[in-house]
Amino acid sequence: MVGLIIRRFLQLILLLFGISFLVFMSMHIAPGDPATIIGGPNATTSDLEAIREEMGLNRPVLVQYVDYLRGILQGDFGYSYQTNQAVTEAIITRFPTTVKLAITSMIVAVIIGVLAGIISARKQNSWADVTSTTFALVGVSIPNFWLGAMLILIFAVNFQILPVGGLSSPFYTLEGMKELILPAITLGTASAALIARMTRSSMLEVIRSDYIRTAKAKGVRKRPLIWVHTLKNAMIPVVTIIGINFGTLLGGTIVTEQVFAINGIGRLMLDAIAARDFPVVQGTVLLVAAIFVVVNLIVDIIYALIDPRISYD
Repeated sequence: MVGLIIRRFLQLILLLFGISFLVFMSMHIAPGDPATIIGGPNATTSDLEAIREEMGLNRPVLVQYVDYLRGILQGDFGYSYQTNQAVTEAIITRFPTTVKLAITSMIVAVIIGVLAGIISARKQNSWADVTSTTFALVGVSIPNFWLGAMLILIFAVNFQILPVGGLSSPFYTLEGMKELILPAITLGTASAALIARMTRSSMLEVIRSDYIRTAKAKGVRKRPLIWVHTLKNAMIPVVTIIGINFGTLLGGTIVTEQVFAINGIGRLMLDAIAARDFPVVQGTVLLVAAIFVVVNLIVDIIYALIDPRISYD
């Protein structure tokens, strides 16, 4: 296990270097000039040249990338072209909001997805199974922006029982919890659908295994048979989906944050891309990539806890 963790951290470093290079080059190859955005519509040619000189934008791209890497190794991710705020500070300010939204969405997805998958597997080909399967299909198909807009229209505009969004209140307060409901459902619905489908198929595979039939023959009651013997052995592929989806949720909050006017990492990234704010885009992408790899490492560790037979040698 220690060797696995060391290998994954080495892979994380190499992966982040590769991602930083791809993002850096993509932003510089894409059309548009950050100096024009910084200078505004009234900037003269001499003003733009002065901005490029000050920002180092007139140097070769590879030289700029090497300087950027040197700054990262020193803990300096640069400063925003728009606000002149340190990228680290901008991320730290907004990151807790995105994490709060992602964790809440994943809790919603796991509760709904696992329960729907278990019920569907226990009552195969029944109305409950058909309902769960239909929910999974619809949940995967509905786009986040449409679902979010419909939830706002129904619960915030028509019934006025939930706030539109914003996540401005502390999450442990009643108002903060109410603000989380609609964004969490919007972001977690697709993940819940995937988890439900995976839980159902994995449960059905385990239910048909010999040791479950043996346990039934020995008179093991239905509840411990499902929740102890079957579910535990069916959870490995489900944990994989949960881990992958959590990383995806962190990177996929852009649409949800825009719909609900949430000042998180996704909205910060989108605004930075529109303004060609290179340092902010690179910093947010590196953060999401690092979290994705760390989450996958945690999933591998959970594998070993669920099934001690798994070896990483």
